[in-house]
Amino acid sequence: MNAEWKGQRHGIGIEVVPVVKENRFRVLIAERNPLVIAALGDMLSRDSRFELAESVQTGKAFLEAASTAAPQFDIAVLGWRLQDMDSGEVLAEMQRRSLHARVVIFSNDHDISILKQCVRLGVQGFCYQFDDPAILFDTLVAVAHGRICIPYMDVSKINDTPLSRLTARERELLSVLADGWTNLQIAARTGISENTVKYHLKNLYDKLDVRNRAMAVALYASEKNRGPHLSSQ
Repeated sequence: MNAEWKGQRHGIGIEVVPVVKENRFRVLIAERNPLVIAALGDMLSRDSRFELAESVQTGKAFLEAASTAAPQFDIAVLGWRLQDMDSGEVLAEMQRRSLHARVVIFSNDHDISILKQCVRLGVQGFCYQFDDPAILFDTLVAVAHGRICIPYMDVSKINDTPLSRLTARERELLSVLADGWTNLQIAARTGISENTVKYHLKNLYDKLDVRNRAMAVALYASEKNRGPHLSSQ
């Protein structure tokens, strides 16, 4: 906490006493819609617990801000869809780079698969844009203090990872993706065409409910550390 000094008169003397001010949480907003940024910024400015540190509209800009040696924010609010990527891709890239920024996803989509995907990728907080603003602010405070704050969902469905639905061949394919193999290398080692590799990758991404290789590898790494379900069945 910061302290300011204020004089108070007592009889003929002046007593100097400290006035304690609580530090505000510095919030970075990453959102593609400037109207949402403006509305969030206005609400944050009216709450003494927060101050707006920065606003960006792309995942690339957020990742750059989070990659600095001393990030200029305490917590980030990420809209689900940014100008250049969605926040699932941002979370996957954060895992790949071992970035540890505290993030709350602010989604305008009620699709439960988005929430499940974010939880699998290690998000600390999740809110919907149609929630009461107080819910978002309470979530920000909770996450800033190191807690996880997400909407209610069946925990067993979080643990029931899509990886358990993969065939042995698909698990093998995911494993070599995690090892950094290119499509051409996979084709050469398995004796199939590169187009066939792309076809299998598309099916793999659909099963995992991810959009690209980076997200698939991040999910694989996260789930591999959580249990034995990746072993051959």
